[in-house]
Amino acid sequence: MHATQPLGTLPAADRARLEAIGPVWGADIQKHRELVFATYAPLLREAPRDGVAVEREIAYGPDPRHRLDVIQPAGAKNADVIVFVHGGAFVRGAKNVTGEIYDNVLIWFARQGCLGVNIEYRLAPQAPFPGGAEDVAAAVRWVRENAARYGGNPERIFVAGHSAGGTHVATYAFDPNVAAKPGPEVAGIVLVSARLRADAHADNPNANGVRAYWGEDPARYEERSPVTWADRSSLPVMIAIGEYENPYLDVYCAEFFHRLSVARKRAPRFLRFARHNHFSLVAHFNSGEETLGPEILEFMARGA
Repeated sequence: MHATQPLGTLPAADRARLEAIGPVWGADIQKHRELVFATYAPLLREAPRDGVAVEREIAYGPDPRHRLDVIQPAGAKNADVIVFVHGGAFVRGAKNVTGEIYDNVLIWFARQGCLGVNIEYRLAPQAPFPGGAEDVAAAVRWVRENAARYGGNPERIFVAGHSAGGTHVATYAFDPNVAAKPGPEVAGIVLVSARLRADAHADNPNANGVRAYWGEDPARYEERSPVTWADRSSLPVMIAIGEYENPYLDVYCAEFFHRLSVARKRAPRFLRFARHNHFSLVAHFNSGEETLGPEILEFMARGA
């Protein structure tokens, strides 16, 4: 486990505001989420994008939401590829939800020399389990087939997911009941504040989203939860959480970490970022704050 001291690039008043909402994050997630986005928006609007080209709305499948954006660094040649899967509690969300977020994540990686791919996927209830994981698999297939023409290495693809996006990445990587699985081109996965266990607890503010995606029958939740299948893949895995998370997400990430550790007889990379919350973990990318991004780059370089 690793802890950092983040939020350093924000003005003092903004830092104080985020510090104040942290301990009560779960009391009103939507309100606090919007506050986080509004806090980082001015920094992201002014953030550097030099040397980065963006090609948008590329189809990787037949559905209108089977779309991705490619964020390409200038002069890219055989670059590592990072595919990012946004969150949204299974029933909402978009790859560019505010105009800056989640572009900021892939722009930051492109500025470090990586080829970035930002994907959108089908939502519940129209696309229930395992639709999200199937879409991640389809997007990775597209990346494998097309990365080279954008300067990416089709044999060095890393797949990162935030929140529900992390669920879909973990299901894709681990669940043996889902047919589409990563090939050797997938060099590792990154799970950021991911929901790794299905639950519809009364104090889970996103319980309706869980039911919409994983179904109404709680008896099936165990078999559909990524934590159940933590021993079914040897892929390098990095797990990251904030100090202030949506209820249970940090607990499930810790459970997944434990099960991976037992299965592999070696602990994977697990990071807990002090003072960060569920959304600031992604909102801070390209804001001038160097927190989660460098840790992911090290994971990509070392594979552990």
